[in-house]
Amino acid sequence: MKRRAFLMASVAALALPAAADMPRFLSSEPFGPNTVIELARALSKQPFVLRPSVPEAWRNLTYDEYRKIWFNTSKAVWVENDLPFQMDLFHPGLYFPRAVEVDVVRDDMANRLAFDFALFDATDDAPQLPIDESMGYSGLRLRHQFAGETNHREFAVFQGASYFRAIGAAQNYGLSARGLALRTGDAEGEEFPDFTRLWVEEPVMGDDSIVVHALLDSPSVTGAYRFVIRPGETCDMDVEATIFPRVDLDHVGIAPLTSMFLYDETNRPRFEDFRPAIHDSDGLLVWNGRGEMLWRPLANPTTLQVSSFVDDTPRGFGLMQRANKLSDFADLEAHYHKRPSLWIEPGEDWGQGVVRLVEIPSDEEIYDNIVAYWRPRDVIPAGSEARFTYRMTWGDAAPERRDVARVLNTHMGKNFTRDRWLAAIDFAAHPALVGDLDDVTIQVSSGSADVSEGILQRNPETGGARLAFTFDPGDRRAVELRAQLRKDGTTVSEVWLYRWTAT
Repeated sequence: MKRRAFLMASVAALALPAAADMPRFLSSEPFGPNTVIELARALSKQPFVLRPSVPEAWRNLTYDEYRKIWFNTSKAVWVENDLPFQMDLFHPGLYFPRAVEVDVVRDDMANRLAFDFALFDATDDAPQLPIDESMGYSGLRLRHQFAGETNHREFAVFQGASYFRAIGAAQNYGLSARGLALRTGDAEGEEFPDFTRLWVEEPVMGDDSIVVHALLDSPSVTGAYRFVIRPGETCDMDVEATIFPRVDLDHVGIAPLTSMFLYDETNRPRFEDFRPAIHDSDGLLVWNGRGEMLWRPLANPTTLQVSSFVDDTPRGFGLMQRANKLSDFADLEAHYHKRPSLWIEPGEDWGQGVVRLVEIPSDEEIYDNIVAYWRPRDVIPAGSEARFTYRMTWGDAAPERRDVARVLNTHMGKNFTRDRWLAAIDFAAHPALVGDLDDVTIQVSSGSADVSEGILQRNPETGGARLAFTFDPGDRRAVELRAQLRKDGTTVSEVWLYRWTAT
């Protein structure tokens, strides 16, 4: 998905203290806890039908024309009710040729919103477009009135296929999530399911969370999703997903995350840019069923790269943005240092499978090229039902093991004599790494390359330790590397994993 499509559509606007009528309802029907599940189950027994496109004039909007129309936040849903939450709507067209039905759930009734152009503002030279009140919207934006503030500030967006994004307080949008991933990285191509209907439960005064339901549909599968979303310093989402395969699902991605990584200290020479780094996420963190905390720095390879971390009952995984200083990026506009991390914590035993990381070659920062998800080992057969629950934490404070030192950064390049590669890994300050480092055991290994013994030194800037070692890949195009620190027989650092590839 092009990041530009999302970013230009989700720029926050301040809500004006003006009253407005609730957007009109087209129809109403009963809604209960199992409504979306029943719809998804029934839909899975029918052949897939692609929903119609919006009128051609909307689909043919240029990028500049699309930006000339925007939602008027003074007419947001619930703006007249003085509630802690408000909802904005996005018009369709351009990157969003098929609209989504949006319903407001009130008193156990789902009320479908009419498409109302009066909810939008436009420039004087905006194009004239045909209006159909049954057309639907391309998605929605949620805003919350945080304590001590008078305006409602946005914290989550659902727009495009099954994509959605969220941020913690005072953050900028970065990586995104999806409802489901199908055949990501496979030679025959990926399938992108859509959220075709969204239901938002009307909050009441005093609510600290808001509930969104979504119906997912694609040629291979249908699904029912329920999101309980709590904005704050971190934005937490409790997700219940029930999927109904139309075909055997032999490559399905649960809780898929999508991000962008262009370069950092590991591959900086490939890019002629004034900024020292460009990325929304810099590493994959996995807390596996054995209790290990694995850190895999992200890469921007020259060919498609897929990594699988075999596991049984994972405790969590996520794409992290550990670089969090302005000087890490020197970018006064994109503010990459304010992009959130996203941590996934399974709500039940997910069994056997792999955390899969897909890294796609990219030469521009407008493209998402990183995907991570949980892939179950067993096929989910056609005609069955599968339920997954998990918590998503968007923000700086992802749950992590506190008894091991985190990896702060990875530096990669040639050594002083230019005859070997050198890896330098910075570990954060940690009680196990204070004082003399001579009693810390270094474990460095590779499945194929000649690897030197590691050297551990104090890093005076971070207060932690730096592990450095060299390796010789020979004529190999790829080398797997692993490093960790131990003390008194106990692991005291995250397990650093890296795949070096020739460029």
